[in-house]
Amino acid sequence: MFKIGMGFDVHRLVEGRKCIVGGVEIPHSKGLLGHSDADVLTHAICDAVLGAAGLGDIGTHFPDNDPKFKDIDSLILLKQVKEEIFKLGFKIENIDSIIMAEKPKMNPHRSEMKAALAKTLGIEEAKIGIKATTTEKLGFVGREEGIAAQAVALISYIQNHE
Repeated sequence: MFKIGMGFDVHRLVEGRKCIVGGVEIPHSKGLLGHSDADVLTHAICDAVLGAAGLGDIGTHFPDNDPKFKDIDSLILLKQVKEEIFKLGFKIENIDSIIMAEKPKMNPHRSEMKAALAKTLGIEEAKIGIKATTTEKLGFVGREEGIAAQAVALISYIQNHE
């Protein structure tokens, strides 16, 4: 049995924060604002995987009013998501994603992002797609006020996964 899920996330760019996307710190004058490290790509992937398994969303599992998640590395959250679906008998078949940002440029960091995400999920890098685009100066992304990401996850049920 195969199941798919979709995830979306957005975070505001502000001064005084690190810009972490896909588990990678990207040099930039601004960073992403959020309760955790605000890793927009990893959050979208978490939502996609959780959605595929019928487990709700990242806010349900890791509420932004819980102090234990303050400034947490989002790869830790993604690992917990992976472990949760594995307990239910699912494995991740593949992830496809897109990052929407005017600046900083994402393409130079995609290989490093794929490596970090693949290691966290325990899957081959070839099973992770990361694309990057701008919004042609339109909207909040175009005005460089924030970064958005979307992800799709395909999971499958593993018989005798124990």
